[in-house]
Amino acid sequence: MGRHLSMLIFFVFAVTTARTQPKPFHNLSFDSLAKRWDEALPIGNGWLGALIWQRDGMLRLSLDRVDLWDDRTMPKIDQLQYAWVVEQVRKKAYDTVQQLGDVPYERYPAPTKIPGAALEIDLKQLGTIVSSKVDIVRALASVRFSCGVTFSSFVHATRQVGFFEIAHIPGGINVESLLPVLKIPAYQRDKNSPQSQGLAQLGYPEGHVVNTADSTRFHQPTWNGNYYEVLVKWKRISPTRIVGEWTISNNKPAVLPDLDPNKQDATDFGAHIAWWKNYWNKSSVSIPDSLLEKQYYLEMYKFGCVARAHTTPISLQAIWTADDGNLPPWKGDIHNDLNTELSYWPGYASNHLDLTESFTNFLWNTKSENERWTRECFGVNGLNVPGVTTISGKPMGGWIQYSLSPTTVLWLAQHFYWQWKYSMDKEFFYDRLKPYYEEALTYLHHLTDNPGHKLPLSSSPEFNDNRIDAWFKNYTNYDLALCRYSLKVGNEIRNEYATNKRVPEFFPGNYFPNYNTDSSGLTIAPGQELNVSHRHMSPYMAIYPLCLLDIDNAKDSVLIKTCLRHIEALGTREWCGYSFSWMACLYSRAHEADNAVRQLQIFATNFCSSNSFHLNGDQKGGQFSSFTYRPFTLEGNFAFAQGVHELLLQTHNGVIEIFPAIPLVWKDVSFKSLRAEGAFLVSAKKVNGRIEEIKIIAEKGGNLKLRLPTRNFQIRGITKDDIKITNGVAVMSTQPGQHISVTAN
Repeated sequence: MGRHLSMLIFFVFAVTTARTQPKPFHNLSFDSLAKRWDEALPIGNGWLGALIWQRDGMLRLSLDRVDLWDDRTMPKIDQLQYAWVVEQVRKKAYDTVQQLGDVPYERYPAPTKIPGAALEIDLKQLGTIVSSKVDIVRALASVRFSCGVTFSSFVHATRQVGFFEIAHIPGGINVESLLPVLKIPAYQRDKNSPQSQGLAQLGYPEGHVVNTADSTRFHQPTWNGNYYEVLVKWKRISPTRIVGEWTISNNKPAVLPDLDPNKQDATDFGAHIAWWKNYWNKSSVSIPDSLLEKQYYLEMYKFGCVARAHTTPISLQAIWTADDGNLPPWKGDIHNDLNTELSYWPGYASNHLDLTESFTNFLWNTKSENERWTRECFGVNGLNVPGVTTISGKPMGGWIQYSLSPTTVLWLAQHFYWQWKYSMDKEFFYDRLKPYYEEALTYLHHLTDNPGHKLPLSSSPEFNDNRIDAWFKNYTNYDLALCRYSLKVGNEIRNEYATNKRVPEFFPGNYFPNYNTDSSGLTIAPGQELNVSHRHMSPYMAIYPLCLLDIDNAKDSVLIKTCLRHIEALGTREWCGYSFSWMACLYSRAHEADNAVRQLQIFATNFCSSNSFHLNGDQKGGQFSSFTYRPFTLEGNFAFAQGVHELLLQTHNGVIEIFPAIPLVWKDVSFKSLRAEGAFLVSAKKVNGRIEEIKIIAEKGGNLKLRLPTRNFQIRGITKDDIKITNGVAVMSTQPGQHISVTAN
């Protein structure tokens, strides 16, 4: 290549040499361009995102930035106090609660996530579209036309800038007509466009656009003196090629360097290539079900697009806000009654702790705001977190049983525990995990410091929706599992370093009651079993993700299987897509491999758009669910990826299990560098139905507990004196960085 090629062309050629795990058949690939935004080609880098699709004869790039938010305070929300809610529920005067807690969320357009803008390119001269695809290895989207023209675009992995290129433009085409045109969101009312009423409700002043011969700048005031800017630059490099770049800034002027065809940008593109190559090389899986394997790699591609260590957490749509002139589904909020939690599930096992860190960083950075809210709303010291929040951690209300849940912080705190447990980072333990749990347990102790150690009110998302009977006077198994889990983790924190006594002991071992059960298994609450098909697996938190019940324990096994049979009897008519992903994890923890795989197959075939986006509803006319709508949210996608991990690798009470839930028909299966609790990197291979090899790197050392294959094996990389085998479990004393292999004889 010549020294003075454009940035984009350098990228397109250079990345062909990258050696990474996904294969070409894992890519998104079509013979046309989508006509809907939620079927578009997605690209992103955690900060910026774009969706590439076709609308009204134009190629459209919907541009977004993760922290574009209208972060005004929800009206009336600060009047909502937990003790008052408790009193109103007891008086059966719930309308007054809904007026403060539920109605404002529906009535007021903000706070909300907001879109950025869009770029459009006229397709009239380019003929038909031959192909469109996203090469997930390169994080590169491309469109090819019958006239030979190609359009390519990507968002740089490490810089807040997106690039696009129009190349191979033949003679006779008016190149000026191919220059991008910026389309601004419908923040102003348009009598001729009813859809614009959605965004227009926000009441923003009119933005202004400044055009030059080779750039467009859009300045949009939002709320309370805030603003954002979109800047686009382009350059005609030759008669056959146009290159361009774009960015979005938040509360500061947008800046882009000049496009210089005489400048070598190998360093910049090397960083992009290196980031994605490193990302894919962190781990890989190979399973014989091509549908599930492709869906898995598309989920992990999206995860790499939406998470970075210091971005805001993965909200409902993250960097791909709806581009239809309306507010995004559920305002694109930060939803903590399952959405944020499920979204980070796959990051730990897939060895992407640098990306899961974005969640704990956000929770830590908003801790002060959450502590303020806890004092003012719950009237106690310590830490709880609203079930629905803005980008700054402020409460948004809506379905108050869950947005005001007394145990939200306990589910969120699990991610602090996982961030430590999968990394064994002592600095994180002392600086983040320990103080976060101290504050959460302080709050919980104050709230349950009564003769029966009860929560004043309990609930189980999203049983009975937002009705008054969604509140329970006794512990729901959802709240109870979170309380018991937090007690378990609190004790582990205390015991981790025996010489350290800085973690207070709040609860004796019998402080919380046992789970409520009946012939159906785990109930919703005493006197209320799950009696309807239910989308949220909240009653079964103790099975997954808290893993307090263990299939290897005889008593727990009976309870787990009873629960699964009861769920099956109720059916899936009221499930959403994420329900199937979560159910796959429940089945995997019960070692019911065929059932787990079936849930993943249903999710991939019925609940995803053509571009792999989770659309919540059944897209095949209600084959499995009565929900047939299509609001896009991400948690179902990422829970699916974790469902695949659960087939391959699990930790039960500190014991690592290899291929715990693999169907018998899956004869050849493998994975590389999946991360297990204890900071162990595990690779394994099954050939012709038998485990041939297990490789483990003890990143931080410590006791490694491994359930061994049932056939003859040989352990290498460790002396016999450091191995103790009991009941098929090898306990090995390892050193940091030690490599251990278990091979079949």
